[in-house]
Amino acid sequence: MRRLFTAGLLAAVALTACGSDATTPAGTSSTAADSTDRSYDVSGIQKVDDIAALLPQDIQDKGKIVIGASTDYAPAEFRADDLTTAIGYDVDLGKALGKVLGVETEVSDAEFASLLPGIGTKYDIGISSFTINEERTANYNMISYLTAGSSYAVKSGNPEGFDPDDVCGQAIAVQTGTYQDEELAGFSQACVDAGKPEIEVLQYGRQSDATTNVVGGKAVAFYADSPIASYSAALTGGQLEVVGGIRDAAPQGIVVAQDNAELTEAMQKAMQHLMDDGTWGKILDQWGVEDAALSTADVNPQG
Repeated sequence: MRRLFTAGLLAAVALTACGSDATTPAGTSSTAADSTDRSYDVSGIQKVDDIAALLPQDIQDKGKIVIGASTDYAPAEFRADDLTTAIGYDVDLGKALGKVLGVETEVSDAEFASLLPGIGTKYDIGISSFTINEERTANYNMISYLTAGSSYAVKSGNPEGFDPDDVCGQAIAVQTGTYQDEELAGFSQACVDAGKPEIEVLQYGRQSDATTNVVGGKAVAFYADSPIASYSAALTGGQLEVVGGIRDAAPQGIVVAQDNAELTEAMQKAMQHLMDDGTWGKILDQWGVEDAALSTADVNPQG
């Protein structure tokens, strides 16, 4: 674990959120990891010929799946100490899927809000903590693999007395294009409707910027996925903490172009294989969020 809030941390700490519409408590661990890099060794995962044969011919021919991700969202997808190598449980998942399918995987980094438009063209798939919701499944196929909620993080000790149940008039940082971004807009409108001050929503293209501005005092809190908010305490050497616990929960999904039935089936069956043989649970356990694992890889689950 890095104990100082350095320039390297600013690049690695990103906490991209994707939120939910559900209200069930999320089963994610709030225990901070004791190392920024807890990558799982996927070298022992074997190719499954029957599943690999489902891949579209163009991907079989090039021998590689390009994965779109915003690598600023620890511990899901972020950058190692070299500020270049992508690591995290989503990154490990991508590598494991590649092993099952017998192809290489390549993580292509971009700002979160730009990822979905590139699915099927710039990226073969997206694995970047995308919460499954009706708006997304109306335009993409999404394969469930994990569940997460939303949490607020503040400076340790909560010196400004931030109350997650009374956010009107507060300056709150969030990553643009996430569900939490949309949710804060709704919260702010509710404040105005009740005759209270609107929320000062501070939007950032990278979650690392949202985190930095909480540490620096520009924002009183940031709002992000629960595993990400919890992990921020480790990455900032204890300068941040979660307040209010986990506020909601919903599944996250691997994103595939809606018109690519072959790739959707291949990814769904590969994901289910990793769930069934225990690999997915081991990957999450390595990163300290084992309770977030789902046991069924559903395509476009409802509710």
